[in-house]
Amino acid sequence: APPTSISVLAADTPAPFSRYQAQNFTLVCVVSGGKPAPLVYFKRDGEPIEATPLPEPPVGAGSWAPRNLLHRDLDDTKVPKSLAADGEPGMGNPFPTADPPRGLAAERDSVTESIPETVVSREFPRWVHMAEPIYYFRHTHAPVSDGTVEARATLTWTLNPQIDNEALFSCEVKHPALSMPMQSEVTLVAPKGPKIMMTPTRAHVGDTVRILVQGFQNEVFPEPLFTWTRVGSRLLDGSAEHDGKELVLERVPAELNGSMYRCTAQNPLGSTDTHTRLIVFENPNIPRGPEDSNGSLPGHCGFRFVLALTLTVILELT
Repeated sequence: APPTSISVLAADTPAPFSRYQAQNFTLVCVVSGGKPAPLVYFKRDGEPIEATPLPEPPVGAGSWAPRNLLHRDLDDTKVPKSLAADGEPGMGNPFPTADPPRGLAAERDSVTESIPETVVSREFPRWVHMAEPIYYFRHTHAPVSDGTVEARATLTWTLNPQIDNEALFSCEVKHPALSMPMQSEVTLVAPKGPKIMMTPTRAHVGDTVRILVQGFQNEVFPEPLFTWTRVGSRLLDGSAEHDGKELVLERVPAELNGSMYRCTAQNPLGSTDTHTRLIVFENPNIPRGPEDSNGSLPGHCGFRFVLALTLTVILELT
């Protein structure tokens, strides 16, 4: 029986991008429906990969794992100031957090102000070498109840974002019942140009606002990790950050007008930041009424009511 399905996945994703620490990366090829077990192998850019076999899954940090990087291996001079992330030593904030405009933006035409993305993955320290990577391969198979076999092949190496970005990896299968190899392929790509959508299109006081990442300008693999933050302050629920493709702001108050939100999308190959500014409009369904200069209308109303009631009681007693 020939295999019926083949797919290539990335293990341990989503995962963050690291500029200062080498990290392993593993591709998993899953082949189902074959009998007997097929022969599975990997290619990179169309060329077969010579890999060191791993008979057993690695446990902990073995000799094949990258060594721990010493402090002297870090090279901050390779990071340009214009691409520095917030909070890095000696780097200024590329997005000044000016005070938001006072009052509600009742006459503004647009709800959000899109800020061009800031790519922070273009330069790497000197520990990233251009040498050919060393691959490790492991092949396992397990019988299925229908008599067929599920084969799993893993390819592990120390990821080098400088040379692995946009590399094409394919998993190919040879089987006696196949006239030609079956294959599935993926291209390792860092995220670029996140597309952000906000609903409703015009946010009013009291609305629930949803900010969602719809996609990217390119095909991204492996799956990105999304992190939301509010520039210069905490999120509406008091947390410092939120993970996920969507950020939900429940019953937005007027104080959020002009606030800026940052979405960081990253995978092991790179990271990118995109900013958007929230504009909050007045809600016509919420009556405002006259206010004094201190905006303390409820307290004054209560005081006047008590004063009037007291005078009425005194007049009736006299």
